[in-house]
Amino acid sequence: MGFTTLGLKTELLQAITDMGFELPMPIQKEAIPVLLKGERDFIGLAQTGTGKTGAFGLALLQHIDTETSRTQGLVICPTRELCMQITEELKTFSARLPRVRVTAVYGGASIAVQINQIKRGAHIVVATPGRLLDLIRRKAVLLGEVSRVVLDEADEMLNMGFQEDIDAILSQIPEHRRIWLFSATMPREVARIAQTYLTDPAEITVGNRNQGAENIRHLYGMMHEKDRYQALRRLIDFTPDIFGLVFCRTRQETQTVAENLMHDGYMADALHGDMSQAQRDYVMRKFRQKTIRMLVATDVAARGLDVNDITHVVHYRLPDEPAIYTHRSGRTARAGKSGVSLALINMRELRRIRELEQRGKFRFEQMKFPSGRAICEKQLFALMTRLVETKANQEDIAHYLPPVYDLLNDLSKEELIQRLIAVEFTRFLHHYRDAADINATHHNEPERRRFGADRASRGERRAPRDGQADGFRRSERGRAPANTKRFSLSAGGQDYVNKGAVVRLICEKAGIESTMIGSIEIKPDRTYFEVEGAAASRVLKYARSASLDGRSVRVDPAEAPPRGKQRPHPARRNKKRPPRGEG
Repeated sequence: MGFTTLGLKTELLQAITDMGFELPMPIQKEAIPVLLKGERDFIGLAQTGTGKTGAFGLALLQHIDTETSRTQGLVICPTRELCMQITEELKTFSARLPRVRVTAVYGGASIAVQINQIKRGAHIVVATPGRLLDLIRRKAVLLGEVSRVVLDEADEMLNMGFQEDIDAILSQIPEHRRIWLFSATMPREVARIAQTYLTDPAEITVGNRNQGAENIRHLYGMMHEKDRYQALRRLIDFTPDIFGLVFCRTRQETQTVAENLMHDGYMADALHGDMSQAQRDYVMRKFRQKTIRMLVATDVAARGLDVNDITHVVHYRLPDEPAIYTHRSGRTARAGKSGVSLALINMRELRRIRELEQRGKFRFEQMKFPSGRAICEKQLFALMTRLVETKANQEDIAHYLPPVYDLLNDLSKEELIQRLIAVEFTRFLHHYRDAADINATHHNEPERRRFGADRASRGERRAPRDGQADGFRRSERGRAPANTKRFSLSAGGQDYVNKGAVVRLICEKAGIESTMIGSIEIKPDRTYFEVEGAAASRVLKYARSASLDGRSVRVDPAEAPPRGKQRPHPARRNKKRPPRGEG
């Protein structure tokens, strides 16, 4: 079944043909007819790279009335990169609809320029939450005639701490609007948004909820911690045509791994939050052009990244949350292609592989890191294959060949091949000449099989339950971690600080998960927040000096509030107090 059966207008079908598309992706085939009717709110669950932008973009464009210049469609997404990408795709889809105007608004660019673009008329505004909220407060974006709102990558937006911003935006949208929510996973925060703002939504799921794409092969390799970087090198060297993403936990580790790869001769670079937007754009441009073959990135920096033909996603360190693993892995195997998601783990991390299997409904295969000899053989064969398949243009090089033939005349074919290999292959031969086996062996197989059955009895952390406030993961009895540290941030309510911005700042600078951040208290001139004790040292080391919304801020340790003034614990907040004189 082609696009012609979905109910799209002729101009959109012509644009699709111009782009070379013939058959709709599953999410497009299921969602577009429902969205074109426009009668209900909508939830679409599908992995990244499955065509969600085409699904909501084509339907949204068909609903636009070009007789008015007012904003009728709003697309909200988590990152600048994704915002720009969606905008370009919508402009391409609307190439045969010249009167339709699409405008992108995001942080890091001139707000004055964006305001002028909106004033000239923007039928569809594609926005990141923070910048959109700023424009709404300035009355630069008028939402009175918005009829359709798209929340794209909703789980990513909430994971980045945008929940307050989303609530503030949706509270100002007209009641008669339709909301289309698209997400790769459906965690409880996304479910809350759906329950609060969507009315009787139609729901379409491609694949299973919270499950990764089926065409991704999930592998793990186990080594000793000291060999982690060498394991990464062996993976790259054994895959000559690799075009991959390497995910690290922190900015510092990201920069270190990227610098080590570049020093060792690989086409690599880093992508993290300490880089300016111009630097990030430059790196992404090189990656899309495949000048860079290995991009080392943090989760925050890579959100919204959409690059075709990524063959491997390497988890240099596993994330804390299964949903983050799903999003990382979804950067490969896009548009129906296959890909590999490979986790580098030490022996203590094997239990997390089992947890991901249980939560993600997929199976991992264990791989062995190749030996030095196997790598050299693979690289040599790849070199010879390139040599054989390279087509020489005789006319271009004929003038230069006679003196070369004279120089090589005394060499036999075998000697020529040997010397060619020596010139091109010295780095691999030197590095792997005495390379040892780096594979680690887990000797406690019965314990591995029991993992999950007795996890609660060992006191391992669980995800927070519905209704639990704050970010801490709690035990079955609902208690927050006893060992918490309190910090102060040198900005508060008078600086327009909100809790989402604080969460994003701490997570990105310190490289910790949002679940490790507890209560946040915003005063007029300061903000106080708590983190798990295990994360306190990272906050002190990496988040001491930072920038929040363009202003310099400082994070310092803070004393706990006096005992009598402490807020009640979330687990006890909703308990009714007995009337005076009772109890």
